[in-house]
Amino acid sequence: MASPSEEVAKAMSTYIRDYNDGSVTRLQNSPYVPPSPTPDPVTGVTSMDMTISENPKISARLYLPQLEQQSQKLPILVYFHGSGFCVESPFSFIHHRHINLLVSQAKVVAVSVAYRLAPEHPLPAAYEDSWAALNWVASHSNSAKNKTNKEDSWLLNYGDFGRVYVGGDSAGGNIAHNMAMRSGSENLENNVKILGAFLGHPYFWGSKPTGSENDPMPKLSVISDSETFASDPVLGHEKSFPSLLWSFVYPSAPGGLDNPMLNPEGPGAPSLARLGCSRLLIVVAGKDELRDRGVRYSELVKESGWKGELEFHEDEGEDHGFYVTNPETLKAKNLIKRLAYFLK
Repeated sequence: MASPSEEVAKAMSTYIRDYNDGSVTRLQNSPYVPPSPTPDPVTGVTSMDMTISENPKISARLYLPQLEQQSQKLPILVYFHGSGFCVESPFSFIHHRHINLLVSQAKVVAVSVAYRLAPEHPLPAAYEDSWAALNWVASHSNSAKNKTNKEDSWLLNYGDFGRVYVGGDSAGGNIAHNMAMRSGSENLENNVKILGAFLGHPYFWGSKPTGSENDPMPKLSVISDSETFASDPVLGHEKSFPSLLWSFVYPSAPGGLDNPMLNPEGPGAPSLARLGCSRLLIVVAGKDELRDRGVRYSELVKESGWKGELEFHEDEGEDHGFYVTNPETLKAKNLIKRLAYFLK
């Protein structure tokens, strides 16, 4: 018989377990990979790790593509990884591989943020860490800042602070949305503006089913490289995987599933006209359980009167996160090109 400290307090399917003694086991993390201080042999991208804050502990992996000219200025991408706010990191294999591929094609300086994970640090910790990281990047727009290390020099020497983007996949797409919303009402350091945001298969949800969420056949959700989940419609909407995940990562969320961070049209949600960027790309996948929420988000942006440039892309017949977990397929390669074109 397990001791009280070994008993599972909470679990999300088979990929994460939260024990009564406060320990957490992440069963589905993809392996850690180190940065590449010399150009990656496949993409030519160089990467280094950086501490953004000690309290709270926030770090990031920075990426620099091969340069045609040492004096050229590049767009800056602040990226937020997916995997349900509770597994993976910028230092894990699938996300490091993804950013390497994207940076090599888009020719951007990227900052992939290692925000704190639930359940040890439930939401809104990830949102606060992501905002702090975004401000850390913006603080480098002051050219008078001392060049204290090589990582800082990448932003100072090559970053174009007139072309700052935020983006992410799944939970990271949700974070990118919330960062764009916050920047619409709160200034970043040095009054830096977000030019654009891309939301890849963003994690939005709500208390009431919409669209195909009412269908009898389940759709798939991929949370990590080795784990795929399907919500069981027999159990009901509140027992669906996206619903249970939100309760796991943000148990004290005001409004529950209709919290504005998760449901952009929930009660009291601010108008999307406040989005603090001028370009927006929304990407969905046809077989993704979250597909209809992404489509609805696009409609809400149009209806809001937001004045920016909206782009929408759908890959029919594909599952959630396919381009991150399986980038060798033709559709995945084409989508990476599409994201790179948006950033250019």
